[in-house]
This record gives sequence, structure tokens and C-alpha cells, in this order.
Amino acid sequence: MYGAGIRGGWKNYRFPIIVFVLFLQFDIIHTMTAQDAAKFWIEGADDAMATAQALMDAKRYHHALFFCHLAIEKALKAKIVVATNEPPLPIHDLLRLAEISKLVTTTGEQLVWLREIDKFNIAARYDDYKRRFYKQATVTFATLWFGRVKELLIWLNKN
Repeated sequence: MYGAGIRGGWKNYRFPIIVFVLFLQFDIIHTMTAQDAAKFWIEGADDAMATAQALMDAKRYHHALFFCHLAIEKALKAKIVVATNEPPLPIHDLLRLAEISKLVTTTGEQLVWLREIDKFNIAARYDDYKRRFYKQATVTFATLWFGRVKELLIWLNKN
């Protein structure tokens, strides 16, 4: 086991490492120009969608949908940087991120989509949700939502 020589193993060090990574990420993004920070988030969104596509091709639909959520989250964070000239909060709630990004032309349908896509984040992370989500994430379901995420990303790029 990793860290077996350390009393309690590696799990005792998980929280400080996560805090350090978040601090490092915040510090790096905070020292960038708004344009560089937005580019950082957009590149991250593109990478997340490329990963989602690879997972769709591999028929790992529940994981693909998690990366779809991540792509939307990063695209919204790029919008936040542009709108506020501040680094985005380290949150994953797509509706809250859309609100902070000051997107004024979000349609009711887009809000419904964001609410549904938000569930992919939780469902892919926690075991009790994961089992249910795995069954829900059929090829039909995943293809539908993958397409909707692509539509949302196109819309976000235009606005």
C-alpha cells in the first residue's frame, strides 16, 4: 500500500495535499492576466471534452458524462474571469457559475440542461450514486447529453 511506512498510510495526507493543490491553482490563476486565465479555462474545457469523446468511444458513458460536466464548468469559469476580472470560486455548481458569469441570455431550456448536467458531477464521484448513474448512462442517454453539452459549449463560445 502507498505510504505503508507512514503511520496511518497516505490517507492522512490527502486533505493537506488537496488544499495545497487548490492554493497553488488559485495562486497561479490569480497571477495571470484575465485573458491568460480565460485561455487556461477554455483549454481545460477543450481537454475535458476531448476526454469525454474518448470515453464515449470506449463506451464508458458514465465517466464521459462526468467530463462533460467538467467541460461546462471550465467554460463557465472562463466566462467568470472575463465578466469579473477575478478568479472563479472553487465550486462545481453549474447554475451558480452561470449566475456569477452574468450570462443574461440563458434560456429556460439551458437552465434545465445545466441542472441535469450538474447531476453528472455528483453521480460520477460517490459510490451509492455511481451504481444508479451507471445504469442510467446508457448509450442513448449519454449520446443525448453529450450532444447537448456540445450545444451549450458552442452557445457559451458565442456569448
